[in-house]
Amino acid sequence: MKKIIYYNLLLLSFTGLNSCNDFLKEEPRSQISVNQFYITPADATSAVNNLYRTGFPSFYNAGSAYMGPTIMYGGYISGLFDNQYKGQEKFVQDSQNLAIDPVVNNGNLLSVWQNCYVAIGRSNNAIKYIPTTPGLTPAEINRLTAEAKFFRALNYFHLVKLFGGVPLVSEPYESLENLYIEKSPEATIYNFIVDDLKFSIEQGGLADIPMAKNNFRISKGSASALLADVYLNMSGFPLNAGKYAEAVTVAKSLINNPAYALIQNGATPEQSAYNVLRTSDNQDEYLYVVEYDATISNGGWRPTYCFPNEAATWGEFTYSICDNAYRPVTQILTAYDKLNDLRAQEKQYFHTKYTFTKGNRKGETVNFVDVTPYFWFEPEALYTTNKSQKDQVHYRLAEMYLIAAEAIAQASGVNAEAADYLATIKARASMNKTKAQITTELLALSKDQFIKEVWTEKLRELIFENKIWNDITRTRMYPTAVNGVFTFVPFVGAQNPWGKTFAAKNLLLPFPNDEMQRNPKLVQNTGY
Repeated sequence: MKKIIYYNLLLLSFTGLNSCNDFLKEEPRSQISVNQFYITPADATSAVNNLYRTGFPSFYNAGSAYMGPTIMYGGYISGLFDNQYKGQEKFVQDSQNLAIDPVVNNGNLLSVWQNCYVAIGRSNNAIKYIPTTPGLTPAEINRLTAEAKFFRALNYFHLVKLFGGVPLVSEPYESLENLYIEKSPEATIYNFIVDDLKFSIEQGGLADIPMAKNNFRISKGSASALLADVYLNMSGFPLNAGKYAEAVTVAKSLINNPAYALIQNGATPEQSAYNVLRTSDNQDEYLYVVEYDATISNGGWRPTYCFPNEAATWGEFTYSICDNAYRPVTQILTAYDKLNDLRAQEKQYFHTKYTFTKGNRKGETVNFVDVTPYFWFEPEALYTTNKSQKDQVHYRLAEMYLIAAEAIAQASGVNAEAADYLATIKARASMNKTKAQITTELLALSKDQFIKEVWTEKLRELIFENKIWNDITRTRMYPTAVNGVFTFVPFVGAQNPWGKTFAAKNLLLPFPNDEMQRNPKLVQNTGY
């Protein structure tokens, strides 16, 4: 049972600006100044609760039938995911054509930029004023501050990965001074993120249990998962900061903690780990999730992304539109051993056909033209309620195994520990090999081969979890198929499936034009 969907979301906006004129005694009804708000423990809790739906978490909202939510932008930019409605969805088309432009695509870019900075601003307010809120115990102050710092770090991490160096705002705006801030170097942003997460983990008093068992509040596992990912990214491009050992330490703190556990396969295909992942919100593998509920905050159109456009005319579903809005293209599907990888079997991660459940066509099976996601298939939403309620998992324990495997190999070469972590994830998906057999095979690989096998496994395991663009930009290697064989090639000079060639400028997005106009100190990313 879900414990919170944040009933007390803060609907009113904050302003930290104090009036210079005493004659204006009445406060605007549409705003609450900070000296009006942080006066009870409920105010502090409400402010933090708001962060669970603001900025990065809101990017999971599937509010459009025609285009995947903001979190899927990276997949579109990679060119490795297609959309049947791309003819009318210009951002998808421009992504495939490597033609993203700060003016033409201002709205899409601004939706990322603005929402992240709104969340950062609200986090800054919370971090400053929670410690002085009357009635809070020291433990409550630490926990709420830790949650606010987690979300500040999460939003800065998303910004720095997509845009590179960005303005670093660490305090609330409470005057008209310093409104215009130049961008900070990426290393500065990353170090700031690390400091926030270290506080959350070491001083926040967060429960060290899966998020679902923590009433769907941020736990120590949530902050640790984010920090492991941050260290892995710091070790790759563009910083090459050598944080692999730190990534291993944090990832292993989760792998070795009995509070967290991988989902195990059941006795039938319907009970596989991957169908449990598709259907269940309460698993010890989940480290950070974005919560949805059919009544309060539903997941939108995501279930319709499991079907081609013509499915809307079948009379089967409660939704009026279907759209293969985020379909992996053939060249990344070659990463799967289709005969022996459980994830690639029918009605696991994908499906290739549908059998009608009612009407004159009941029992008839129709075959799809393309391999299509099954990952978001929700029978109740599709057939009855028209409301998706499946939580979306952003971090889970499987990713920590893969982070540990790569980081160990990068830092120390291929050894038994790295092979064991990678083999654990591969064995769960294997239909014909034991973990011991897989481990032996992995230990025979060179360092380069092993690391690329980790990258490949990460793509296979997390294909619908929006990690692909981040892995491309941090490794500067592009997943592709050569003569039907999956491989990686250098990013600069690689061709995407649409015949366009990547250049160095494509590693970062341009700053939105509106922000360039607003902030005269902001220098546009190179090439735009």
